[in-house]
Amino acid sequence: MQVLLDERRVYLDYNATTPPAHFLSRQIPKWLSFWGNPSSVHQIGQSARSLFWSSKLHLAKFMGCEALELIATSGGSESNNMAIKGLYEKYFSQDIKRNEIIISTVEHPSVKAPVESLEKKGMKIRYVPVSFQGNLDLSVYQSVLSEKTFMVSIMYANNETGNVFPVSRLAKMAHEVGAFFHCDAVQALGKVPFNLHELGVDTASFSAHKFYALKGAGVLYCRKGLLPENLIHGGPQERRRRSGTENVLGMVCFGSVAEKGLECLESFQKLEKLRDKMESDILSSIRSARILGAEGERLKNTSCIHVPGIQGETLLMNMDLKGYSFSVGSACHSGSLNPSRVLTAMGLNEKEARSAFRVSLGLGTTQEHLDRFVSDLTDSVKRIQSFSKL
Repeated sequence: MQVLLDERRVYLDYNATTPPAHFLSRQIPKWLSFWGNPSSVHQIGQSARSLFWSSKLHLAKFMGCEALELIATSGGSESNNMAIKGLYEKYFSQDIKRNEIIISTVEHPSVKAPVESLEKKGMKIRYVPVSFQGNLDLSVYQSVLSEKTFMVSIMYANNETGNVFPVSRLAKMAHEVGAFFHCDAVQALGKVPFNLHELGVDTASFSAHKFYALKGAGVLYCRKGLLPENLIHGGPQERRRRSGTENVLGMVCFGSVAEKGLECLESFQKLEKLRDKMESDILSSIRSARILGAEGERLKNTSCIHVPGIQGETLLMNMDLKGYSFSVGSACHSGSLNPSRVLTAMGLNEKEARSAFRVSLGLGTTQEHLDRFVSDLTDSVKRIQSFSKL
């Protein structure tokens, strides 16, 4: 599947957002004619509704669930908030003795923040640490699980290091003590083959713009029989689970990419070879560099690279001027003066965390791109190091 890229630049920040699939540029003009309100009963509205529903069918088929189990949202952050706050508002009063929530120390801010908001209402947060290799500490997870656990929220794959967690096993352990299990699976869609019913989670969040579709659309999977409290009140949309006029164009683009989901997965597998060669070349040319989380299971497209003594932001700006786009930590922390919370949770000190950067590949990345990147990266590192010695 081809994607829309600026040929003048080398884009290596796919975990932040993916370029849209090229075929969408041809289809969107046609879909714009379905501008009706899906809640309207007349033909124009129902045409839009039919298109909107078809997108859910495509997504459900690719994700391994039923279309009625998907709630359309504005993206991953809303889906995470809906799952965490919605389940609390709907079910906590049924068993107030379950007053603990478990999350990992490397969760995305859109999971950490809503969990912390519930802490103000009396919920206790139990944190599960990760090792220097990025692996979740399963012994700690086992020890904090109890009949007091209301919910567990642990991501499928970390956006900064690419480390993948054993979600199916974690969900099974949570269910054994009667707790809900939510998964932020935003980074997994199109990268890791899974079936939601077989995965065994109660809720899972997804975002269209991480999957070669448009920003402003996403879905929350809720297993059959589970109904989180609506956080956006108003109209009866989404079977009264999420009010507001549906983003038809965003969802149609999302569903259309899902139709090509198997093609995406197949192409994604080839990125591992490109990623591994890039890492090998970097380690050979920059002797002090190291790959963070490489010993753990990772997404095949993600490298988190630490170069001692080099400010990641300085390197990023230097390389940006040369035509390369990558990131320092998570895009959600862009502009923050604090070092990456994920990397400090893995055991790096603040100085080390500031010397790391993330490279994430995707459809459209070529060997030529990476060869040029490694060459220019090496030159930039040497240049910055020479300045520091003056």
